[in-house]
Amino acid sequence: MSTDQTHNATPTYTLWQLVAYMLRLGTLGFGGPVALAGYMHRDLVERRGWISEADYKEGIALAQLAPGPLAAQLAIYLGYVHYRMIGATLVGIAFVVPSFLMVVALGWAYTRFGGLSWMQAVFYGVGAAVIGIIVMSAKKLTQKSVGRDKLLWAIYLVLAASTVVTESEIAWLFIAAGVLVWLLRAPPKWLVKPSGLNAVAAAQMPVAGSWLSASDLGLLSQIAIFFAKAGAFVFGSGLAIVPFLYGGVVTEHQWLNDKQFVDAVAVAMITPGPVVITVGFIGYLVAGFEGATVAALATFLPCYLFTVIPAPYFKKYGRLPGVIAFVDGITAAAVGAITGSVIVIAKRSIVDLPTAAMAAVTIALLWKFKKLQEPVVVAAAAGLGLLVYPLMKHL
Repeated sequence: MSTDQTHNATPTYTLWQLVAYMLRLGTLGFGGPVALAGYMHRDLVERRGWISEADYKEGIALAQLAPGPLAAQLAIYLGYVHYRMIGATLVGIAFVVPSFLMVVALGWAYTRFGGLSWMQAVFYGVGAAVIGIIVMSAKKLTQKSVGRDKLLWAIYLVLAASTVVTESEIAWLFIAAGVLVWLLRAPPKWLVKPSGLNAVAAAQMPVAGSWLSASDLGLLSQIAIFFAKAGAFVFGSGLAIVPFLYGGVVTEHQWLNDKQFVDAVAVAMITPGPVVITVGFIGYLVAGFEGATVAALATFLPCYLFTVIPAPYFKKYGRLPGVIAFVDGITAAAVGAITGSVIVIAKRSIVDLPTAAMAAVTIALLWKFKKLQEPVVVAAAAGLGLLVYPLMKHL
């Protein structure tokens, strides 16, 4: 059966059955984007037969090509397969809402009890473990996305270095990386025409202006604009948003300090669902429940739009050499930024020998035991933090 026939076939499940499944996955699904995508294949393709293999593969390809957290985008696409816009919308909400409510609750507890020693002790250990988790994620992403490609390695190293030096992300470098690989590997026919290049330059000019306007708006408007930009530059792994968020939340707007930001990343690691949901925690710390809601909506709206708008055309255009080359460049840039962010965040989380040891042990465990669930590591680090932090305070 072809993909088109699969789209038109009568589904063997109801929309509400799929929504209930995504609600459960969003509540109990630990392990990061790759694990969540694996659960969807196991449950929806292999066990239940609700989604065809062809539709699943199309969803994975689109999630890798377009900006947006992989697991959330795949879920939205699977909702679109048989139930179109209403399916994509309800499935996306069901997948994200459970973890959003969890991080809002943690945000409330953090702001109310953040001064208590037990919470400081938990994040003392978890913050160190998060460094190890990001190191291993960066390693896997580098091997998968960059490989031995010299051009992609050059982009990767430039973005890693710029992240370390500036301690922030320059968004246009992501686009520039994509355009560079596109022009070198699959140049368009109009490249030789001066008017074509001028058109590209003209198209980019309004973007620069839009980055300067946020400071004149109210706080919620600033949050909406910043997190919408953040959501538009998340490629493949939710961790790609970490260096981008650090540059805006800590350095540019100074909404959070270094410790609060590391704690926000840690919260995303200990909750199920997409890692990107850390934006809800950050939004809560900045502007309460309204800030959390605006930050989450602004981050996931680009993800939603980048899925449902190109979905009907993806099969026809998704494998064009120019599109593939552009995405390769942006992906290499994003992975380089993640790698650079390891050093930036480690400066704040690795504060003594115990935290350095916890980060090193986390790396060793994840390296040795490939199937070890990250939440298990984080929970163990939290327990160690409760034990070690009081001792270190009394030294």
